[in-house]
Amino acid sequence: MVITKVTGPKRFYYATRYSIKGIKAAYASEPAFRYEIWAALVMLPGAFWLAESGLQLGLLISSLLLVLIFELLNTAIEAVVDRAGTEFNTLAGLAKDLGSAAVFFALVMTLLLWGGIAWDNLLMAA
Repeated sequence: MVITKVTGPKRFYYATRYSIKGIKAAYASEPAFRYEIWAALVMLPGAFWLAESGLQLGLLISSLLLVLIFELLNTAIEAVVDRAGTEFNTLAGLAKDLGSAAVFFALVMTLLLWGGIAWDNLLMAA
């Protein structure tokens, strides 16, 4: 049996639908993702206020998106691990902890980036 993949604009359409489905599923099932979505929406106007260049604006917004990306990947890891079984497994626990650590570092990076740009644009300008 040969499976033919959809290509061209139709593929983009279906890929976009799957992405939106994934975002909705993460929002419905993962409290951390909901918190980070709302934090990003609150911080987004601050990025336009804080940034003094297009590069700074891009970095500020990208850091918010990166947190969401890592949270989605962490949620995917957790879903696969949970699907594999409910009994305790050291490697399953490690996979979940590593995913969580990746989110943590994305949050730290965002804090450092926003803090550094705030330092340059607000404190050093005074």
